[in-house]
This record gives sequence, structure tokens and C-alpha cells, in this order.
Amino acid sequence: MINEIKSDTKTRMKKSVESLDVAFAKIRTGRAHPSLLDSVVVSYYGADTPLNQVANISVEDGRTLSVSPWEKQLVPDIEKAILKSDLGLNPNTAGDVIRIPLPPLTEETRKNYIKQAKSEAEGARVAVRNIRRDAISELKTLLKDKEISEDEERKAHDEIQKITDQYIAEVDKALQVKEAELMEI
Repeated sequence: MINEIKSDTKTRMKKSVESLDVAFAKIRTGRAHPSLLDSVVVSYYGADTPLNQVANISVEDGRTLSVSPWEKQLVPDIEKAILKSDLGLNPNTAGDVIRIPLPPLTEETRKNYIKQAKSEAEGARVAVRNIRRDAISELKTLLKDKEISEDEERKAHDEIQKITDQYIAEVDKALQVKEAELMEI
């Protein structure tokens, strides 16, 4: 029973860290990366479809993304979808290829992105701590129902705390990497 609680705790905490990585991928750095357009949705035959399912997105150079739609008539729709997204990008169309130059980040926008990254990291830390709280609550329930002894509960509590510390450290490390990435010029 204790092992199930620990493995469930690890799994849920790992998902929280993975969720943080996804959130960090959406925070733009100075470099072009196809994941910047993951949130862009295009109207494709009446259905809202993610951009990466109707076009090929590639990095042309360090500061330019290239979008090649699979169907030429989608070019204007893709252009509108990119403009509507809150990414602040201005696509340039040349025939059936859309080029998206990424403007250089100003000091102010870098600081705002760092604030956003810190906020996402704090959210992940809170999620990890909530998972720890749930696991400890389950242990206390087992102790109350006399399914485990006090020593087993205390030992499991310490192990869950170690797991929590490990995942909090992962969150902090990911934040440091993202901050360094954002401050690069």
C-alpha cells in the first residue's frame, strides 16, 4: 500500500514537472523554435486544427520561422491565425511559404518573460506540494485505520518528503535554465 502511494506520488509529480516544461516552451526566447506556434489554431474545413497539423513548421535561421502549408489555399487562413494569436508576430508571405521573423527581445520583455517563467515555476512547486499533502493524508488515513504502524507511516512520510525535495529541485533547475536562456543576447 505504501509503495503504491509513493509510486503514485512520483508519477503525479513527474507530470507536474513535464507540464512546467510545456509551459516554458511557450515562453519565447530570442531564438526561433517551432514550438512557439503550438498554440496557433487554424480553421481547416470548418474545424479548428493546430497549425502543426496543416503545415510544416521549420527554423530557417536563428530568428526566422518558416511555415509551409500542405494546401496552398490555407496560406491566408494561417496568416490570419498567426496575427490573431497573442504572440506578437508578423508573418510575411512569399508565394506559398510564410516566413515569421522574430523581433529581438528588449530588456523589458525579457524581464516580463522571466516573471512569467517564475510564476509558472511557482505553480509547479505548489502542485508538487499539493501532491505531497495528498500522499501524507493517505498515509494518515492508513495509520488511523490501523493498516500500517506509526514507524511505517513516519518512514513513508520521510521518503515522500525526499521525493518532493527531488522534484522541487528539478523545478528550480528548469527555472534557472530558462532564466539563463532568456537573458542570452
